[in-house]
Formats: sequence, C-alpha cells, structure tokens
Amino acid sequence: MQANISAADLENFLLDKAPRAAYYIPEYITAAEEEYLLRQVYNAPKPKWTQLSARKLQNWGGLPHPRGMVPENLPSWLQTYTNKISSLELFGGNCANHVLVNEYNPGEGIMPHEDGPLYYPTVTTISLGSHTLLDFYLPLNRQLSDEEDQVPRTEEQRHVLSLLLEPRSLFILREDLYKNYLHGIRPLCQDTLDHKVANLEQCTARVEETLPRRTRVSLTIRFVPKVLKTTLFLGKKK
Repeated sequence: MQANISAADLENFLLDKAPRAAYYIPEYITAAEEEYLLRQVYNAPKPKWTQLSARKLQNWGGLPHPRGMVPENLPSWLQTYTNKISSLELFGGNCANHVLVNEYNPGEGIMPHEDGPLYYPTVTTISLGSHTLLDFYLPLNRQLSDEEDQVPRTEEQRHVLSLLLEPRSLFILREDLYKNYLHGIRPLCQDTLDHKVANLEQCTARVEETLPRRTRVSLTIRFVPKVLKTTLFLGKKK
C-alpha cells in the first residue's frame, strides 16, 4: 500500500504520457481493504442496485439532478474513503459527497462519454476485484485549429490512449483530459496491452501481455456542487 499521500505528493503520480491531467496511484488501498469494501458493496440492500443493460450500479449520497441533489448521508464504510480522497484537495476546498458504485462483469463496459456539468470537474476512482482498460477518445464536436486535421469519424480512429486501472489503484481525472475528451470501457473479456496504454511504467504489466478480466467493482467518488436543502421537499405547514 502507498504511504499516506498528501496533496503535496500528488504531482509525483501525474502521468506525463497523457494530456493533463491524469494521476495514477497503484496499491492505494490494501488487499484487506479491498476485501472489506467488496463485502460492504455486496451486503448492501438489494433495492440499492440498479440494473442497466451492460452493468449494474449503486448510487450513494443522493441522486444528482440539474435542479440540485437532495443529499443523503454516506454510510461509514464509504465516508472513510471520501474523507481520505478529499484530503488530497481535489474538489476546490470541498469534500466529496457522492459515490457511484459500478459492477462490470467480463464482457461489459460503458460507451465513451463525459461526466457532464452536474459534477465538479474532477473524478476519482478506486478499482476493486479486477483491472480494466479505460479508453480516451476525441469527441466528434472537438474544435480544432486550422493546422490540425479533421477529427476522424470512427471510434477506433478517435481513440487517443488507454490507461490500465489495476485492482486497489486510485485514478484521478481532471483538467483538459476531463473536459475535452470522452472516456469509456470497451466490452471485452480480456485486454492485450499495447503502446497506447500510457501508464504501463507505473504498472506491473507490460506491452503485449494479455490480462483476462474478472468482475470489477469501481468506486467513483465525486463532489456534486449543487445540493438542495431537504426542507424544500417537506411541503408547507398546514
């Protein structure tokens, strides 16, 4: 496990082979912590799960909404890690208040997307149980300078780089890479690593190695700036 990391240490984990800014911290938590977190995820009440077509998820802290999120208290097992990540001063002086838990089975993924305006423009992810490859793409509507070529139309042509997210790692995405690129996970059962994996120097795997995927659980920890007071939903006194 990494020693306690402070905000001042964060630049040591900046990936120099990716647009700014991606940070990758391997072994951010211990194997015992990973086991504990997985146990808590799967002990959650069954109604807490939402089944989507290619993954299922749990939503903790409230449901983000353009008009504002009605906050819910995080359980202590998540609050510990939101506090730990917030100590890295990633959210403009605020504490993370929302966690999305995703479960990906082998062969499942998520299409290229951006996280949108409901969140502070920083996303942090702890991976549990398995690795994945997180892929980054140029969006179709990206504005290019006159000297640059037109944005390619196919997803494969727009692929810029990948990052290997290993079990127990912490990944931080912000700034230009967050705002001006799409990110997604291809629905594969295994990953063969190539030169477009930009953080292999920080990982134990190497180019041309093939890694079979297992079931992966991700904790996506973020800050939702627009939060409503719950009293707004209690109605008027009669």
